Amino acid sequence: MKASQFLVSTLKEAPADAEVVSHKLMMRAGMIKRLSAGIYNYMPMGLRVIRKVEAIIREEMNRAGAIELLMPVVQPAELWQESGRFQAYGPELLRVKDRHERDFIIQPTSEEVITDIARQELRSYKQLPRNFYHIQTKFRDERRPRFGIMRGREFTMKDAYSFDRDKAGALRSYEVMYQAYCRIFDRFGLQYRAVAADTGAIGGDASHEFQVIADTGEDAIVYCPTSDYAANIELAEALPLIAQRAAPAMALARTPTPGKSTCEDVAALLGTALQSTVKSLVLATDRKTEAGDIAETTVWLLLVRGDHSLNEIKAGKVPGLKDGFRFATVAEIERHFGCKPGYLGPIGTTQPVKVVADRTVAAMSDFTCGANAEGFHYTGVNWGRDLPEPDLVADIRNVVPGDPSPDGKGVLAIQRGIEVGHVFYLGTKYSKAMNATFLDEAGKPQVMEMGCYGIGVTRILGAAIEQGHDARGILWPDSIAPFTVVVCPIGYDRQPEVREAADRLHDELAAAGVDVMLDDRGERPGAMFADWELIGVPQRVVVSERGLKEGRLEVQGRREAQAHSVPLAEVAGFVRGRLAA
Repeated sequence: MKASQFLVSTLKEAPADAEVVSHKLMMRAGMIKRLSAGIYNYMPMGLRVIRKVEAIIREEMNRAGAIELLMPVVQPAELWQESGRFQAYGPELLRVKDRHERDFIIQPTSEEVITDIARQELRSYKQLPRNFYHIQTKFRDERRPRFGIMRGREFTMKDAYSFDRDKAGALRSYEVMYQAYCRIFDRFGLQYRAVAADTGAIGGDASHEFQVIADTGEDAIVYCPTSDYAANIELAEALPLIAQRAAPAMALARTPTPGKSTCEDVAALLGTALQSTVKSLVLATDRKTEAGDIAETTVWLLLVRGDHSLNEIKAGKVPGLKDGFRFATVAEIERHFGCKPGYLGPIGTTQPVKVVADRTVAAMSDFTCGANAEGFHYTGVNWGRDLPEPDLVADIRNVVPGDPSPDGKGVLAIQRGIEVGHVFYLGTKYSKAMNATFLDEAGKPQVMEMGCYGIGVTRILGAAIEQGHDARGILWPDSIAPFTVVVCPIGYDRQPEVREAADRLHDELAAAGVDVMLDDRGERPGAMFADWELIGVPQRVVVSERGLKEGRLEVQGRREAQAHSVPLAEVAGFVRGRLAA
């Protein structure tokens, strides 16, 4: 490929609306152009990266036995109404009507359509297991599209769906896909972690996220450096930090804490450790009538240690809170505690509340908590003596660095990551709702077991750049770079011997299957080098008049500080060897 036959459209400065590094560098490198909020044109340079990502995915999906098909972007609402998601999905689902006023959606995912295909095509146990996948445009109507392609509205995704006879078979299919994803991300050349995760809105039982490690990542990944344990912070188990509750050593005291409404301020005022305080959070659940009116409200008091924070995902799994909760209103708090927020606690509530204590709080003694009176806290509080045992004890907090690992093999650490892939075991969530059945060996209908598996194809680009960049531009892994080698001739337009050597080297590399670009634009060396460093081509070969006179060319990796001087006759082999390594 020659630059004069391609489109190299770099910018010195990123547009003002570019927020994160990947957005800025993709715009500057001419990989994307903004069309509308959260919607981008993928320019030739960016499209090359996308096609390489897709090729790796296809090879590994096919290797794993998945079958490619293609489902439409526009889908009839009837299927989504069958599954119950037409209304439940929320405002991110773009709903449209055709000229006949029939409802359609612009797909964010394809569980309904693939289930419809399966119930028509897979009629016998002999046809199972099956795994179908496609790579297709998706649309989610984000309220605040931002960060370029990292949180856009239109994007490309690979989604796959497995169908099995029973749960055991579905979990085997899940494992096959999990291993395929590991191979895919290994081939991308990205540092990543596969972490246990909450199943979220898609639903199901088992779930793993594939997170690309990046300091700018939105997600917190919990892992144990001395074992294989890894989980999303929403799911990471927080073990109790106190093995056994100690006997009371202090008397209960109602202690003045004027103007001190946070655990940090109270601990500082009293000269005690923050770990000896307990934080109160008030939730509410509503029981509704068939007409949708609130029939009864239950107020819940959740207690976590003062240096810990509530994990709302875990709280949502507590019995009684599973069907949905909200944070209590100020009026509800004052009615049940006789006090405004900031001084709340489990002792002396004015109306009954359900008390849920985190595992660590349930083992604490002589702790400090709000006294349900403005300007006061209780000190020396003990379970059983000063207040009843909690109604429930549960893991409801976020883990923190240094917590013991749930696998017993060390302590936990936390790093940031960007979610780019997700595998789910769905069970019968969709197949049951849509009556996707097959006939078993006895001729009886059985509901298919399903799994779904997604990779954000275009998001891979942003995640790779967030992980790999420097002050000069992008640092692509070899496997997904737009070009793996760029030949940069100095004086191509005015030095015949330079032009001849550059053309010869380009042709030799291309014939060997190397994805090579020859910059034949006649640019000044500084501008030419800056362009390709910004774009992030992994290997650069400089052809110059002086180098040719010496019989040597300069080869430099994008991540290297110094160039290698290589004999002219050995350059092609040297470059191929570096790429192979």
